[in-house]
Amino acid sequence: MPESGLLGRMRTELSTLPVALQRVAEQILIAPEETARSTIIDLAERAGTSTATVTRLCRLFGYRGYAQLRVAVATETGRAAQARWDTDIDREIGPDDPLDHLLGVVASADTRAIQDTAGQVDLGAVDRVAAAVAGAQRVDLFGLGSSGNAAREMAFRLERIRVPVWHRADPHTALTNAALLGPGDVAIGLSHSGRTREVIEVLAEAADHGALTVAVTSFPRSPLTEVADVVLTTAVQETTFRLAALSALHSQLLVLDLIYVAVAQRTYQRTTEAFEVTARAVDAHRMPDEPHRAARRRVKTTEEPMTTEEPITTEER
Repeated sequence: MPESGLLGRMRTELSTLPVALQRVAEQILIAPEETARSTIIDLAERAGTSTATVTRLCRLFGYRGYAQLRVAVATETGRAAQARWDTDIDREIGPDDPLDHLLGVVASADTRAIQDTAGQVDLGAVDRVAAAVAGAQRVDLFGLGSSGNAAREMAFRLERIRVPVWHRADPHTALTNAALLGPGDVAIGLSHSGRTREVIEVLAEAADHGALTVAVTSFPRSPLTEVADVVLTTAVQETTFRLAALSALHSQLLVLDLIYVAVAQRTYQRTTEAFEVTARAVDAHRMPDEPHRAARRRVKTTEEPMTTEEPITTEER
């Protein structure tokens, strides 16, 4: 697993961990730099638990032991310091806070979520999905709520490069679509929590018919991942008024956009031709650029015939 993105994953999954593991994770998140310098005994004492519990947390996140996890934390905090990331961004917004504070909170949260997602993305998994989508006879996308918006945007992008893609917002229609998939097809389900029943059902239906199933979620040990062949994880940063599910959109779009660009790269000639054709189709519906309009006005003005005749007075009529 990639070393980057550990703290983002830990922050996202914190509330789902057993109480003892939560205490260890909280200590790591509160002081990641200190964790990178601490022994397993030091961390266990700060968390009020045992070294065995620390080891359990390490293995839960894919590390053989504490030494490997400590290296991952040190690597991530080092990169964060070098990039001047704010590891303790302010996520609180009060009723009287000015707009510049709101802008800082939202921008920092979204930037950090994207950075965490980029740090933990499995590029091998992305490559596998992109190759499957590029050669698929049919691709189905499904999500509800904010995840549905990300699915719809991905469908639009794939349609633009001639990928046979379907997106249905209605669960019943999505299920019937999934039942028509088969080997060589791809089904992508999006759910921040990984516990949205309808998304799980659609992906399970697609899997039953032999399609490659892909889960995009913030929780790699959720029910959705159990019915997926490939799991792509996202990171979120909650703020006041923007709970996790509402904050996941940018991270989901990052993962989907990466797949889209990788598909376009694999179908370069077809994609280039599709862009040219679609651009011509809508060109007549675009307003001309402002400089062009100004130039036409100048031409019209200079081409108006000038008259040398004297104005006709009342007496001359």
